[in-house]
Amino acid sequence: MGNEVQYILESKRLVWLVAVVFAMVIMFQYFEFPYGDYVSSSLFSAKKAQPPVSGSLQYEASPQNPKSLDNITLFDGSNHTNPLDILEKGNKIIDNGDKNDVEVKHNSTVDKVQENGGLVNDNATKSVGNLTINNVSYSTSQEKNPDAASSPTPITPSTSIVSISPSTAILDNNTYTSKADMGAPNSDHKNKLAKSHKKQVKKAPSMGDVVTISNMYDILLYNRANVRSMKPLWSLKVDQELLDAKYQIENAPINGNDRALYPPLYRNVSMFKRSYELMEKTLKVYVYKEGERPIFHHPQSVLSGIYASEGWFMKHMEESKHFVTNDPKDAHLFYLPFSSRILEEKLYVTGSGSRDNLVQHLKNYLNLIATKYDSWNRTGGSDHFLVACHDWATDETRKAMDTCIRALCNSDVKREGFQLGKDVSLPETYIRSPQNPLRELGGKPPSQRPILAFFAGQMHGYVRPILLKHWENKDPDMKIFQKLPKSKGNKNYIQYMKSSKYCICAKGYEVNSPRVVEAIFHECVPVIISDNFVPPFFEILNWELFAVFVQEKDIPNLKNILASISKRRYLVMQQRVKKVQQHFLWHVKPVKYDIFHMILHSIWYNRVFRVDSGS
Repeated sequence: MGNEVQYILESKRLVWLVAVVFAMVIMFQYFEFPYGDYVSSSLFSAKKAQPPVSGSLQYEASPQNPKSLDNITLFDGSNHTNPLDILEKGNKIIDNGDKNDVEVKHNSTVDKVQENGGLVNDNATKSVGNLTINNVSYSTSQEKNPDAASSPTPITPSTSIVSISPSTAILDNNTYTSKADMGAPNSDHKNKLAKSHKKQVKKAPSMGDVVTISNMYDILLYNRANVRSMKPLWSLKVDQELLDAKYQIENAPINGNDRALYPPLYRNVSMFKRSYELMEKTLKVYVYKEGERPIFHHPQSVLSGIYASEGWFMKHMEESKHFVTNDPKDAHLFYLPFSSRILEEKLYVTGSGSRDNLVQHLKNYLNLIATKYDSWNRTGGSDHFLVACHDWATDETRKAMDTCIRALCNSDVKREGFQLGKDVSLPETYIRSPQNPLRELGGKPPSQRPILAFFAGQMHGYVRPILLKHWENKDPDMKIFQKLPKSKGNKNYIQYMKSSKYCICAKGYEVNSPRVVEAIFHECVPVIISDNFVPPFFEILNWELFAVFVQEKDIPNLKNILASISKRRYLVMQQRVKKVQQHFLWHVKPVKYDIFHMILHSIWYNRVFRVDSGS
């Protein structure tokens, strides 16, 4: 009898134990899975329960054989992301950061799509960010020929279904962000997403007459994968610190929680954030004390005008207590503090047509550095950098300083040895008041910008006369002028920029123009007409999302290109301009993520990714 009682008690304990384990499993799944409310029902149903969807969005299974491109998964083998990156919910514009829709030279047709419910139909399925668009077809001239002239490409709208990835799309005013993007606990998933930006380029990309922004990025990735700096002749602690930084950046955890950064603007916001953090924590710069004023160590002489970037950077760099070190052995980077503008002003012989004495002056300076310090010889100058905005600087530094990281305003990918992945595109900024570099910041809201496009300037180079020939006094929507009459504080010019939807940034003698930053400064969408121009912070920013690139040959079609951009698309682009603005502002005292820190970060970033793994 006692054995029977004991058996019954043991059986009850076993049943109780099984029940406890079952309950723990249910609780674990509830808290672990993104749709815990539906886990229990899925355990007892042959058909998996789907989370609820508001509005007309429905869930469907994702197609097979996905392919990864940057941070986007494509399911149809296409290398083009869907231009439908704006969905309407109530009165809000939702921006998920699709990256190919703003290069309007290949005519995004979002306006027609939105007029028909935001959806189009064909036999393909695409995933854009955390949205999967099923049965979507779109045709652009870029798909057929990247260099073809832009013209409206019709889409036949129809009904379709939008599927959202089961990683829980979280909607805010600006973007769709998944739980994975916000930092899910699955580390393997994080690492895969962090590395998904790596677009494999097996052979050197060819360069035609015009290098598109997409081709530039291919060249950047190829150079990054195949070109390394000289291996140091002897090792220092800083070499390992650079390698450690490179590893941490490449394996950056998915992070979208920094409210100061707007993820769609960046090629990979997680890598940028990690790299910036490591720069702040690790980077030390040695500033050479050699060199006579005013060419060296005299930023005050160039804090205003169109060459002000080199003066303001020199000022902030030499005054920095955070980044500057007095011990060369502790330095990850070495700054050559000269002004290319003052070099030209003091040494160029007017009318001579020769810059040989300018080149020789810099060469003599380097010889002095190499004789006095072993830093240059240890790395062949690959950890040295310069910041120069004058048009001539690219040519003047091409030989003696070719191994250096050159931050240059004249960033022409096809001329004078500008090397993507090593050299940096320096923003050309027009500073009118050194005492208040933020004077006149901002512009009118979109509803108060009646002018479609604006340009005014001197007739430098060959592009601007073509622009004037086709558009000066030809159309009331196109305010295209030669240089405007002088006004106090250049008020007329500034008011035009503040009142225009699009600001034309046409090249002068060289590819660079201060109008690119001026447009951003005044919250006007930049329209860049300058073939082969590498835009500033190209390694980090996805320029196609907030600027329009028009090839020089398409100037006659300029209004059609701009008019083909829907109102909704323009509003998204203009808001992105406002969000990216913080990276292009000079402050009397530097602030986080401003233009000083962004220039320094681009130099740091390129240095990190060119270190030899054997160093």
